[in-house]
Amino acid sequence: MSTVTTASSEHSEASWPRSERVQQFPAEIRSVSLDLDGTLLDTVPDLAVAANTMLGELGLPPRSDSELRSYVGGGIPRFVLWCLPESRREPDFHAAAIERFKDHYAASNGRHSVLYPGVIAGLDRLRARKLRLACITNKTAAFSEPLLLMSGLMPYFEFVLSGDSLPEKKPHPLPLLEACRRLDSVPAKHMHIGDSRHDAAAALAAGCISVTVPYGYNEGQDVREMQTDVIVPSVEAVLELIQRP
Repeated sequence: MSTVTTASSEHSEASWPRSERVQQFPAEIRSVSLDLDGTLLDTVPDLAVAANTMLGELGLPPRSDSELRSYVGGGIPRFVLWCLPESRREPDFHAAAIERFKDHYAASNGRHSVLYPGVIAGLDRLRARKLRLACITNKTAAFSEPLLLMSGLMPYFEFVLSGDSLPEKKPHPLPLLEACRRLDSVPAKHMHIGDSRHDAAAALAAGCISVTVPYGYNEGQDVREMQTDVIVPSVEAVLELIQRP
């Protein structure tokens, strides 16, 4: 049986207020949302192809996979900004780099991504429990939806909330609250699974249950240093946290 770890910390960079409750497991859950990059799929191979092609065209040095992993989580503009050397981050150059990156990412998106262990088994088991599922990502719809289709994950979800679907994105609580509304659920019975402080902050601020996997990106930070309700080794292990009907 997979193990789970409860985790909390007073140290956080997120600006949203959090519940200080102690979450009890197993919990009664009505609906579940999952992050995409770093939770369901390792998408850094796609991003690396696009980023380093962009950098090569601009006459700039490539970035390593470890560097690129630490840049994931804040959307394309910030990802591209961090790819650029500090001396070349002026607004006009940054804007031009974003457009080049988008062109290359459209070609590489989904072609090199890899499913994390336990994702398919976990989604199958969640669906078998009759839980309503959604995907919530900060990736824009132009890239998130093709990626979910190419990976075969789209049929698991009733809908996708992308980074440009709403006026706010994670770590703002709005995407989680909107997901609860669309899933005919309530925050106290909604679980959000993600890999980063943005996921945890959004879930906790919305009053949802925050579940964190340790293998994603989280901008290079250790997930044990952030506040979340529980850390699990895989999406499949989440089933241990949910009461059986």
